[in-house]
Amino acid sequence: MTEMVYGSMPVRVREPVLSRWWRTIDKWSLAAVLMLFGIGILLGLAASVPLAERNGLEQFYYVKRQALFGSVALVAMILSSMISPDQVRRLGLVGFLLSFVAMALLPFLGSDLGKGAIRWFSFGFATVQPSEFLKPGFIVLSAWLMAAVREVGGPPGRLISFVVAVVVVFLLAIQPDFGQSMLTVFGWCVVYFVAGASMAIILGILGAVGGVGFLLYGMSEHLARRIDGFLAADLDPRSQLGYATNAIQEGGFFGVGVGAGQVKWTLPDAHTDFIIAVAAEEYGLILVLIILALYGTVVVRSLFRLMRERDPFVRLAGAGLACIFGAQAMINMGVAVRLLPAKGMTLPFVSYGGSSLVAAGITVGMLLALTRTRPQGRMEDILFRRGR
Repeated sequence: MTEMVYGSMPVRVREPVLSRWWRTIDKWSLAAVLMLFGIGILLGLAASVPLAERNGLEQFYYVKRQALFGSVALVAMILSSMISPDQVRRLGLVGFLLSFVAMALLPFLGSDLGKGAIRWFSFGFATVQPSEFLKPGFIVLSAWLMAAVREVGGPPGRLISFVVAVVVVFLLAIQPDFGQSMLTVFGWCVVYFVAGASMAIILGILGAVGGVGFLLYGMSEHLARRIDGFLAADLDPRSQLGYATNAIQEGGFFGVGVGAGQVKWTLPDAHTDFIIAVAAEEYGLILVLIILALYGTVVVRSLFRLMRERDPFVRLAGAGLACIFGAQAMINMGVAVRLLPAKGMTLPFVSYGGSSLVAAGITVGMLLALTRTRPQGRMEDILFRRGR
């Protein structure tokens, strides 16, 4: 009788989480990341074997560890891609705070691992580099603060995020880690630009960064040595850049053949910073172009999907995450072909490294979460509501 008078109540059927995730996720970007990880394992089979032999370890020791860390990274990516934008904001804030505290403790508890820069915590069985996890958290925090400026009575988000950026860059510079410092500044500038900053302000900030870099050049022997090596007219063939450049030239279009490359026997960082040289030597320009296309797929598709977003935080955070992901890849490959000074930066999902792999997984996971298809509403509806 009640149903006859009032009508039956509609029952809302909730879509299963996995089904909704698969329906809304950017499958092309997901596939590109999985292919990058597969290429990383393939290159690791060649690049890390000489290192294992030099260290007296089992032949595929580093390949197995890369597969283990990569599996953790992929799980982290999938899980973080399932969360909502509000949860991305919370995850980014917690990640930033934990990483910031860890970086502040590095001068007292950190290790340089014999590389002259205190960037890691060594636990014997593994090492952790806090700056890798700081980047995505910092981008999300900056986007949150800048998006809050548009709210009535909102905080001075641009100023607060700028102060935080200065502190973060200072902590990175004292390690020293100038590559991550520049990537952090770049990410902040992307978020600031998308938030509505004029090009004049952005250029002014970049000019100030250049001035600070000039001062650091005269104060830091570590930085000066790398800049001088990059600017030198003659490239030392026995340097890392010399070996990498020669390997890329030897590879040509189709490579010298699987396992026939020599750069992995001479470069100590062939499995990390110069993994693209191994790819170019053994598989040639073809594989390098495929790798470039995969990174481009993730970045370009993400930016196009973000253009449809109405939520300012989603647009800002997504653009920042996509750009630092692509920029890190470009910096790594740019160093290998001597377009940039040596930075000590890994190639996301391809290079060996626990911290870099897991951090890349979290970064892309949050990016995939922000670029998932969501009901946006029509723009004219939004304008009509504002006109009331």
